[in-house]
Amino acid sequence: MRLKNISLNYGMRIFKALSEEPRVRILHLLLQNKELSISDMEHILDFTQTKTSRHLGYLKNAGLVGSRRVDQWIFYYILDEAQEIIQQIFKFIQKDANLLRDQEVYHILHSNRELAKNKIENNPYRK
Repeated sequence: MRLKNISLNYGMRIFKALSEEPRVRILHLLLQNKELSISDMEHILDFTQTKTSRHLGYLKNAGLVGSRRVDQWIFYYILDEAQEIIQQIFKFIQKDANLLRDQEVYHILHSNRELAKNKIENNPYRK
């Protein structure tokens, strides 16, 4: 769903949500990678589970982030109605060193996960 106009109240929630660096970093990761689990975000951002949960809760309450459960995992994503405005905001800060480093850590963790997955699947001793 594309927003044509937003209310002052919704706009204020967005700006308040973006007023702290951890939330900006979380939103950037979600924007770049579609969805992530809380444990992925903890590893990438080097945050505690409590800090990550608190900021995700704030983003959910602001109407920017949603979640879905798969078994014991909860995956977070940017809500469709917030996607366009978040993309527009990040056009101006996309080359920030912290945001680029977060994405680099994501790629390293993702490639390591793929390597481990392939190693397990191709293990000749696997039953």
